[in-house]
Amino acid sequence: MLTKKNIVTKNKPGRFGEFGGQYIPETLMHEVTKLAAAYEHYRQDPKFQAELKDLLDNYANRPSLLYHAKKMSADLGGAQIYFKREDLNHTGSHKINNVLGQVLLAKKMGKTRVIAETGAGQHGVATATVAALMGMECEIFMGEVDTKRQALNVYRMELLGAKVHSITTGTGTLKDAVNAAMQEWSRRTADTHYVIGSVMGPAPFPAMVADFQSVISQEIKQQLLAETGKLPDAVVACVGGGSNAMGAFYHFISEPTVRLIGCEAAGKGVNTKQHAATVERGSTGIFHGMKSLFLQNDDGQIDQVYSISAGLDYPGIGPQHADLAATKRAEYVGITDDEAVSAFEYIAREEGIIAAIESCHAVAYVRKLAPTMRPDQIIVCNLSGRGDKDVAAIARYRGKKIYD
Repeated sequence: MLTKKNIVTKNKPGRFGEFGGQYIPETLMHEVTKLAAAYEHYRQDPKFQAELKDLLDNYANRPSLLYHAKKMSADLGGAQIYFKREDLNHTGSHKINNVLGQVLLAKKMGKTRVIAETGAGQHGVATATVAALMGMECEIFMGEVDTKRQALNVYRMELLGAKVHSITTGTGTLKDAVNAAMQEWSRRTADTHYVIGSVMGPAPFPAMVADFQSVISQEIKQQLLAETGKLPDAVVACVGGGSNAMGAFYHFISEPTVRLIGCEAAGKGVNTKQHAATVERGSTGIFHGMKSLFLQNDDGQIDQVYSISAGLDYPGIGPQHADLAATKRAEYVGITDDEAVSAFEYIAREEGIIAAIESCHAVAYVRKLAPTMRPDQIIVCNLSGRGDKDVAAIARYRGKKIYD
């Protein structure tokens, strides 16, 4: 579907500058090597790409809308604001793009079972959905804390036929779900593919997930050029592990006039212990099969993190984002819970869009950025998901109880 330009260092496949690599036990190395070979084969196979495009267009509802938010642009003043509406995809987020690619690839490899980790539940829902479509067994690993704050998505996964494992170890959040999924994969590789949900993990996952998500920026470029004849001046997206942001950035990395801005979860504030602002407060380390930036304590152990958003509640970032930050090709900013919740309410009232709380971290920064720019400039903000799953949590945050 796409070339690997700007995705891996030429002489070090699987590396993005100093970041990336394969830091995994020998029990997984054979399987990861097979996966890398299969991915390299099928990404150049016209039949596979045609089958994937058909699924994206006729099942996932692509291309997604590029929406000019005229009311918000007028209210804020300054730049014209466009939203890339990944929330309108089937299953309600960008996750379906990557899952369709990986599960189709797994089926070509002869796998009959898929597993996945999930935080906010959107990746779990997408994986359960595609597994149902393709007739594959599916198990999802989710932190106990996240199963409670995203109970709606847990039920959706079960409705789709998936078995959901509530992980009680550690902090019971996304990090621990990834641990559990990796452990399960190492026990059973013969018939199972691990559908990693972000641009993280051992190679080839970061490049592969970026490839499958790159359809977002491919469409942004085509749609915006058709409507305005211009490239955006800035592309803004929320960042946890970083797949929606990498998808939105991908085709603009080689366009130096386009600012790339990732919005991290600053939680209660980056000067507190309750945040997940990896680029601003993290350091280089090795975790979950990759070398990247992680939040670590004084002993070098992975630190506890916090965000109102289950999808951004992760102590690391994908290795390509680490490289983009190190080379200053992309900027990364922290957005607090209060700012994200305010943006959640603002976009609902101003544009009639209930967006995921993850996405609203990006919306919050757009509210700051747009007034500093000229009216002839353009911001594209990636709305990575819809916010149905977050309504009850935001109501609680505001002191309202909407369920018994």
